[in-house]
Amino acid sequence: MGLYRLYSGADGQSHIEELSAAAQPERAVADIAFREWPAGHFIDWHPAPRRQFIISIRGHIEIELGDGSVHRFNPGDARLVEDTTGQGHITRVPSGGGPALSAVIPLAE
Repeated sequence: MGLYRLYSGADGQSHIEELSAAAQPERAVADIAFREWPAGHFIDWHPAPRRQFIISIRGHIEIELGDGSVHRFNPGDARLVEDTTGQGHITRVPSGGGPALSAVIPLAE
């Protein structure tokens, strides 16, 4: 299990960094929703619609960045998604596995 931050860099590209859970401040949240996607689900290049946490509950999610790197997130992994500008990223649920279930938690501004 890990905590990661997906953010927009000054280069207009999305980047990922690992965060320390202990060093994170408390954050107010506005809502929570659960999203299930089938194996093979694919979303082409997109920035995040808002700042949000996405916590993987079941299955696997892959995020591809503009540099061609692919990052795999497993159940228990949490992502602070802040790449709301620039090229964004590709999201996919790998084929051959089961569906992916995630909790999506928008952050209060």
